[in-house]
Amino acid sequence: MVPAMTIPTEPIGSIPRPRALQEALAEHAEGRLSHAELAKLQEQATVDTLARLEQLGCAVLVDGEQAKPSFATYPIAGLATLAPDGAVIPFADGHVRQLPRLAEGPFRYQVHADTYLRDARRHTDRPVKQAVIAPSALSLLYPSEPLAGYPREAFLRDLANEAEADIRRCLDGGAHCVQLDFTEGRLSLKLDPSGALLDDFIALNNEVLGRFIGDERRRLGVHTCPGGDHDSTHSLDVDYTDLLPRLFRLQVGNFYIQLASEPDPERVLRLIAEQLRPGVRVFVGVTDPIGTTLETPEEVRDRVLLAARFIPVDQLGTCDDCGFSPFADDTSTSRDLAFAKIEARVRGTALASQALGL
Repeated sequence: MVPAMTIPTEPIGSIPRPRALQEALAEHAEGRLSHAELAKLQEQATVDTLARLEQLGCAVLVDGEQAKPSFATYPIAGLATLAPDGAVIPFADGHVRQLPRLAEGPFRYQVHADTYLRDARRHTDRPVKQAVIAPSALSLLYPSEPLAGYPREAFLRDLANEAEADIRRCLDGGAHCVQLDFTEGRLSLKLDPSGALLDDFIALNNEVLGRFIGDERRRLGVHTCPGGDHDSTHSLDVDYTDLLPRLFRLQVGNFYIQLASEPDPERVLRLIAEQLRPGVRVFVGVTDPIGTTLETPEEVRDRVLLAARFIPVDQLGTCDDCGFSPFADDTSTSRDLAFAKIEARVRGTALASQALGL
């Protein structure tokens, strides 16, 4: 039995898909598998994900993004007004991901995240967290040259409205909390070291977040990390110093901050402590999803105890640094290793709670 925990711990989102689902995704892309057959396998993978997380003692569950094409592009799956040659995101190992480009307006979500949430909640009575993509990431879809009859200002208004609806539908659908994935925050400082692009991202996200108040805002969070794909990152070399002061301007009740893979976690914790304000909780990363070494519960415990030296315990939580497979085709981390790391996080957080006398 996993001991009862006082320090909350939550997953970030994605978990590697089972091999059968990976094969089905490839077959579907080639036209050899129907959408109905793929959806059946995605549902099976979701059910298995929820059940395994429950067995590990997770108090808050996620569906593992088993039905999402990626953490970033789910809202635009099937959107006909896209061209393939959008923004390129380079990773440290040399591989790239490329976003599509909006070719004409108006911009509308094709899929809302509450679709995944409602499917998951049919299979569990436990609290379910839902991750959504931050509007700042989708702002990268607009091309550098203005679209005829659809200026950038009109696009940003539509984007903000669509992002608000995405979040609100999840809250109304019973999400325990809604987490904005903001991996482009750290990347923006590599693209524009002046910080102007990051300031634009923060302003856009706050335009949406400012539409939520009270308990709604307490159920909102934002996740930052240096990206994780095929065991590589896109911005781990970008210092947190310029990001964290701006990040804490976001109008949310929860912050999920990658920490386990940082070379100097104590320095980052000092930065967090300087920015911490009353009424928010900081979930620090205590497992590295792209690391091949399995953390022990004792290692996790020690990471939590270090964090507790800088963050008041009643404002502290733990999480994984990032999702384990943010893009559906990423098979670099095995499903079993991901669950083992999650178990270490759950048990290690419980050990830290005990050590702190909670």
